Amino acid sequence: MSKEVPKVSIFGVPFSKMDMDETVGHITTRIQEGSLTHVITANPIMVMAALDNPQFATVLNSADIVVPDGAGVVWAAKYCGDPVAERVTGFDMMHRLLEQAEKHKWKVFLLGTSDEIIGAAAEKLQLQFPQARIVGYRNGFFTPSQEEEIVEEIRSLSPHLLFVARGMDKEEWNVRLKERLGVPFIMGVGGSFDVVSGKLKRAPMLVQKLRIEWLYRLLQEPSRYKRMLALPKFVMKVVRERENVTKTRP
Repeated sequence: MSKEVPKVSIFGVPFSKMDMDETVGHITTRIQEGSLTHVITANPIMVMAALDNPQFATVLNSADIVVPDGAGVVWAAKYCGDPVAERVTGFDMMHRLLEQAEKHKWKVFLLGTSDEIIGAAAEKLQLQFPQARIVGYRNGFFTPSQEEEIVEEIRSLSPHLLFVARGMDKEEWNVRLKERLGVPFIMGVGGSFDVVSGKLKRAPMLVQKLRIEWLYRLLQEPSRYKRMLALPKFVMKVVRERENVTKTRP
């Protein structure tokens, strides 16, 4: 039986306090139980977006688990006296869950990015995890009129794991359709397919340990600079409102 997830609220976003091993174990148990589990990997940019957009805040609060995929979230929780166990990145969790898919012979569907990137990512992941069954993949560029066709395709293939990369809009899509998709597990994976395919490089371990992975990514994708402006704003807001950061919001 899966347990209750310990959480800390960061400006109203309920982050899981579990470490990677606990998170993967919890999700694995829920999948085996047949429980629907929707995971959002959130960072300070998404927290700030939720403060500006109540609809997006509702989406974040609709997830079964929100993991701290951002060094800023880990820092904020510790700074405010209610720490999370560690940073739990979507990229690493996807790979850990694919290890479980190998072990349990689970089926996997990949959705998002371009045809070229998703095809390359599917091929590389299948080679890396040969016992996991990648039963389907498709690009993330589709119109609302094509949505029903995609839902039916995924339902017919009955995957255990669905990984989605369609920008922040993916989270609203996941929340709206997760019941109809009939998939035990669904998670947005950001730019993970870009890294897996080889289009982008992941930051070296030293950069990750220094907690400046955001800078490494910005150097690879300068067009992200506008959204990155949310990072210093987040830090200043945490420092300025320290006493209220972890208070649950209505």
